[in-house]
Amino acid sequence: MPTPRERPRYQRVADELRRRIMAGAIPAGSILPSETAIMAEFEVSRGTAREAIALLRSEGLAVTEMGRGTFVRPNLPVRRLGSERYRRELEQIRGDAPPETSFTVDRGVRWNDYRLDKAFQDVPADAATAELFGVPPGTMLLERRFVFYADGVAQQMSTSCYLLGMVAGTPLADPEREPWPGGNTAQLFSLGVVITGIQEDVRARMPVADEVKTLRIPSGTPVVTITRQTYAENRVVEVADIVVPADRVSLGYWIDLT
Repeated sequence: MPTPRERPRYQRVADELRRRIMAGAIPAGSILPSETAIMAEFEVSRGTAREAIALLRSEGLAVTEMGRGTFVRPNLPVRRLGSERYRRELEQIRGDAPPETSFTVDRGVRWNDYRLDKAFQDVPADAATAELFGVPPGTMLLERRFVFYADGVAQQMSTSCYLLGMVAGTPLADPEREPWPGGNTAQLFSLGVVITGIQEDVRARMPVADEVKTLRIPSGTPVVTITRQTYAENRVVEVADIVVPADRVSLGYWIDLT
């Protein structure tokens, strides 16, 4: 096993810069030393300096902005996703709460400042989505794609699907009605569908190119994906895939053992 002195020089430079970042000597959001400064301090070539910075980027510790330099990745607000968050949407049905959804509550976003991009289309169910619904592949769905924003920054992407035969011609199929206070819970209730349970499967993976671009995900940062099945009794009435950068989310669940 190589000793520290035998390790490649770019790794040794990255080790020291990483130590300074973790110790707070280079605070979150501040600029890292330039390639020229690294070359002078560590007596290395420009290529070595670039490799050291690239390593920190691959670890998700640094981000490079064209024309500005390389910065220590800023500390972003962490959104807690808990099993109780959908109960806030039930309050919208009773009419005893200000307009909100689980996302606005999680992020502390005022309703007037809430923004999302949206795109609706009719699509045939692929094999995976059909299995989640319990219907044959090719069954027509209303697919709704959203990008959710907080403080002007895209924080979450989701694809939410309904059986087209259930929602065609209803306000749920009208993108101009979004955002809708109470989210899916209130939307389904408007059709006489009462949600009785939600199943979520959580995984982690590396982001694809569109997610990196839309959510501005630093290199080396994975995403958390949540596959959601919304139930009315024994029937699945909605299937959603939610994507959130892993450094912006904390998962917390209460498990009742009584």
